[in-house]
Amino acid sequence: MKLGLFYMVVFALSVTACQKKPDEEAHVPVVAEATEDPDWKTHPMLGYEVIREFPHDSGAFTQGLLLSQGQWIESTGGYGTTSIRRVERETGKVLMKTDLPAEFFGEGAAEMDGKIYQLTWQSQRGFIYDSKTLQKLDDFQYQGEGWGLTNDASSLIMSNGSDRLRYIDPKTFRVWRELQVRIGGKPVNLLNELEFIEGEIFANVWHTDQIVRINPKDGNVVGVIELAGIDAKEKRRDPEHVLNGIAYDPKTGEMFVTGKCWPKIYQIRLVPQK
Repeated sequence: MKLGLFYMVVFALSVTACQKKPDEEAHVPVVAEATEDPDWKTHPMLGYEVIREFPHDSGAFTQGLLLSQGQWIESTGGYGTTSIRRVERETGKVLMKTDLPAEFFGEGAAEMDGKIYQLTWQSQRGFIYDSKTLQKLDDFQYQGEGWGLTNDASSLIMSNGSDRLRYIDPKTFRVWRELQVRIGGKPVNLLNELEFIEGEIFANVWHTDQIVRINPKDGNVVGVIELAGIDAKEKRRDPEHVLNGIAYDPKTGEMFVTGKCWPKIYQIRLVPQK
């Protein structure tokens, strides 16, 4: 899959089409004032340059990462090691943390309207926290597995390890849309951690060093980011310690990535690949 994803994008760009279903009209995402698109949006094949490194807890099995009030919000996984935490960006110090009972395996997280939403893997149960205090406010139910989570300012967007993303109403938790992710008509499976960036959905592909850029209108992959070599693989203690964490600051355009139990969070610049 790794090489296939990267090269199939070239052929996929000529077959994309945009369609909107009638029942999607009530969930149109909030769109900010138009600004100039970043240069990377015009390139389907992207590599990276590391701008800066930040310390990261190498014991944190990262399942979700985002920026909130200049700090990291991180969801960690594992039975008995699941938490939602607020972390100081410069030092990696955990400022506050809420642990979940050992029966829950934490997954992706997203912030929306002053709340943090956190998924769990196979429990079909998510948790809602106050974004400032991380005090648990409520929980919610969903069907199937939970993997990655983001939002488009209107809906929560959830992955489950398949080629499909589900759009969830944050008030009723009803799945109102399912988006099939394709490259050249072929499914892209194992979609994991998500981040909504400049009108696109960025998704880690589990057990690869790639992020796919997804058009939320039709599910077509419009680009691939190749992150091979960003960490020293020989230092990974476990084959499950894979790339899995994407964060973005829309005010500055800064982008960050990390992985499960990696000692660093990397600020990167996206650059075209030949």
